[in-house]
Amino acid sequence: MALVIPERMVAVLLNGHGGFDQIEIRTDIPVPVPKAGEVLIKVGAAGVNNTDINTRIGWYSKAVTSGTTSKGGFGGIDFADAKDASWAGAPIVFPRTQGADVCGEIVSVGPDVDAKQKGERVIVEPCLREPLGWRPNEYWYFGSECDGGFAQYTKVASAHAYKIESPLSDVELASFPCSYSTAENMLTRTNLRENETVLITGASGGVGSAAVQLAKRRNARIIAITGAEKADKVRRLGANQIIRRGASLKEKLENESIDVVVDLVAGDQWPHFLNVLKRGGRYVVSGAIAGLIVELDVRTLYLKDLSLIGCTLLEPEVFRNLIGYIERGEIQPVVSATYPLDQIVAAQKAFLSKKSVGKIVLDVSQ
Repeated sequence: MALVIPERMVAVLLNGHGGFDQIEIRTDIPVPVPKAGEVLIKVGAAGVNNTDINTRIGWYSKAVTSGTTSKGGFGGIDFADAKDASWAGAPIVFPRTQGADVCGEIVSVGPDVDAKQKGERVIVEPCLREPLGWRPNEYWYFGSECDGGFAQYTKVASAHAYKIESPLSDVELASFPCSYSTAENMLTRTNLRENETVLITGASGGVGSAAVQLAKRRNARIIAITGAEKADKVRRLGANQIIRRGASLKEKLENESIDVVVDLVAGDQWPHFLNVLKRGGRYVVSGAIAGLIVELDVRTLYLKDLSLIGCTLLEPEVFRNLIGYIERGEIQPVVSATYPLDQIVAAQKAFLSKKSVGKIVLDVSQ
């Protein structure tokens, strides 16, 4: 029997920057209609990410100079400027359905899309180039510049809906797109090689735990920074050495002992990340939860011939490679908890507690 697509759906709306009061569960939102080049996806599961919190509280605004933990992610940042509080540095159009991590099934296609794609199980590449005509260094992010996956149905350009064949559940597959593509992109951009030593900060979070697995896949030696209570889990993911979060890097690591630093936290210890890099070492960053304003001694940068790499836009091969890793079982999902869609506030509170390793995922099928 053919699937009947309803006219209305359950969706989570973000109505503005601020606290949890800006999140609204609605049951009367029109199901999106795919336009030319787009597909409609019945969402099975959607992961919770830092970007959901950062967008809600307005942290991306240049007016904000503190880390994401300044208000714990619970309340909005009063002095944030809504004019640039997004990935793209432009105002968010509200109401917005967030959700960058999606696994689901294509149930309808727009004009110019092969009807054979209907029925495909897919995960969505969250860094969207198609809506901007694949212009260099420009992108939207799924659930930020357009509606995302915190809904029963969502649409996206077919080029960003990747077919996947895997025995993993929708919840497990929804743990991969955002965190693992970010981590894989960081390792790709730094060209992490076999037997090199990599230092990974924030190693128990979604991106950090993904980076540990992906670095292990490359046969690198991994030093992971994480809380003491999470050390055993991070070690099981592949870390060779654990440094307790808050410990002095100056005391724990020798200068010029690290080939690559994968940084997701920044903060006060940032100068030591460059000190521990070998000459010609590579530093890559895709987060700043501990503090975004850092002190740089430019002499360290040029006298050691270091490379500093900011990392958001995905390299062309990253997501396709990630699909292959998943299908071949070379990496495994790390899901710490699941919640139904209408419990998104509870899911975000659990995420903000930072007590878990890996991903928190919304089971949209419930």
